[in-house]
Amino acid sequence: MPLKRAKDVLEIEAAALKSLISRLDDNFKKAVSIITKCKGRVVVAGMGKTGIIGHKISATLSSTGTPSIFMHSAEAVHGDLGQVGREDVVILISSSGETEETVRLLPSLKKIGCKTIAMTGDLKSSLARYCDLVLNVGVDKEGCPLGLAPMASTTATLAMGDALAACLIDRKNFKQEDFAFFHPGGSLGRRLLLKVEDVMRKGRHFAVVATTTPVKEVLLEITAARCGSACIVDAKKKFVGIFTDGDLRRHLKEDEALLNREVSEVMTKSPLTIDKDRLAVEAFELLIQKKVDELPVVDCKNRLVGLLDVQDLLKAGLIR
Repeated sequence: MPLKRAKDVLEIEAAALKSLISRLDDNFKKAVSIITKCKGRVVVAGMGKTGIIGHKISATLSSTGTPSIFMHSAEAVHGDLGQVGREDVVILISSSGETEETVRLLPSLKKIGCKTIAMTGDLKSSLARYCDLVLNVGVDKEGCPLGLAPMASTTATLAMGDALAACLIDRKNFKQEDFAFFHPGGSLGRRLLLKVEDVMRKGRHFAVVATTTPVKEVLLEITAARCGSACIVDAKKKFVGIFTDGDLRRHLKEDEALLNREVSEVMTKSPLTIDKDRLAVEAFELLIQKKVDELPVVDCKNRLVGLLDVQDLLKAGLIR
């Protein structure tokens, strides 16, 4: 019984979403155009469960380049209407189109002079008749067995809001980098904004030695820096090679005098490096692709500026 009921609800909601496709018309295109040209904010208003959906629509718009706020219909008539200006666009949500608190806003909004868009399931309702544009989010049937709790209707409304947001992303040429700018604390922000320079090891936190340094001293430098390799620089401070734990093991097998040799004799020459201005996520992909744990970081003149370890990316939250 539970599985049958669950399947029924999902089928009802899927049908509601599919029916929206055939209803997309000139009003939808006009809504996208009006919001694109909006010099103010998109104010989304609603009550109850549709209000919760309105919150999400507003949040999606804000995070994708369209400034937006949510306004509770009941609070609006007690002062929150002061948030609305002439250059704003107000989206009013009501499945019936007759929600008292929402409909009551219309005379004031007309006086303010802002554009109004209704999201409703009744094209003959007060909301539909008095708003500038109407987006039809009506459903044939709710998922609720009692036919009381809004389920399919809220799903349809949410999807219509997503459709608007997606079109606005296209219209405004909104990019991943723009999205990351509004989400600097999230994993996406870290992936798209963090550069190698932001997370690499600097100064005394990685080992740097000259080409003439004996291997024995190189190992001491590596231990002091608590890393797995040493970066080798020439007399002009240009990066020329790296000496890793793997290099040590390979040469130690064949060369008893290894510890007294100059590191330039046994280092890996012209190893893989990464520019300090590259994205940290690109460095991670390179580490995985080449199966290495550390990357020397250089500037445009091949001067050594840091070392990136896979652990650094872990601490930065790029690896989970």
